[in-house]
Amino acid sequence: MGERETGPSVPVLIDIEDKVAVITINRPNQLNALNMEVLERLHSALQESRLNASVRALVITGMGSRAFVAGADIAEMAGLDAAGASSFSAFGQSVFLAIERHPKPVIAAINGYALGGGCELAMSCDIRVAAENARIGQPEVGLGIIPGFGGTQRLARLAGKAVAMDMVLSGRAVGAEEALRLGLVSRVVPEGKALSEALALAHEICRKSPHAVTQAKKAVAEGLLGTLDDGLRLERELFSACFSHPDQEEGMKAFLEKRKAEF
Repeated sequence: MGERETGPSVPVLIDIEDKVAVITINRPNQLNALNMEVLERLHSALQESRLNASVRALVITGMGSRAFVAGADIAEMAGLDAAGASSFSAFGQSVFLAIERHPKPVIAAINGYALGGGCELAMSCDIRVAAENARIGQPEVGLGIIPGFGGTQRLARLAGKAVAMDMVLSGRAVGAEEALRLGLVSRVVPEGKALSEALALAHEICRKSPHAVTQAKKAVAEGLLGTLDDGLRLERELFSACFSHPDQEEGMKAFLEKRKAEF
């Protein structure tokens, strides 16, 4: 992999160990706020993990216990005109689409604030694990703007139109337990345990067939884009394709032989 930048001045860290890439937004003094440099480095980390065959799952988190990502960098945004805001939104959306469309599962470990761009980043991940101190929301209307990295779209798709209207129009944030009830996160863990729980989940996934995991993610994500009939057709195609992959033979053979499969 070569030498890797580390230290407090590097805004995005990537650590690859035991088949899991941990990507950390590293601006704790700014509550891990997203600026263009962070987005660019996040995009590069996603590409690196995509191309690295040893990586089977990703975990995205924020440095420190106070914030996952408290939002986009308002100091940077304040100087934008309409054209600059359009470019900033387009790039942020493209990075979050790269997360959503990553062939490998991506887990958000949410510690503290996940507001604005942080909420949007978390929602682009496949699975969200929240610490009890997490606060999740889209407060942009209080700044005279609206969410620009996909918040109006993913929130409605995850929690429904009524919840999205409530949260986006009022700008209110919800705690971890309410986020769980609304379907915004799938697990709530004690404060300080989000990363360890996300890593445990990532390693659990890594023990499964990487081909099947990729196909399953595709079936769920792409199936939601069309009708039920479209989704069932896609599922059938991906299901049948698994039977021409070595992982299917190994998985079923191991089950019948009462041993752990080796993928």
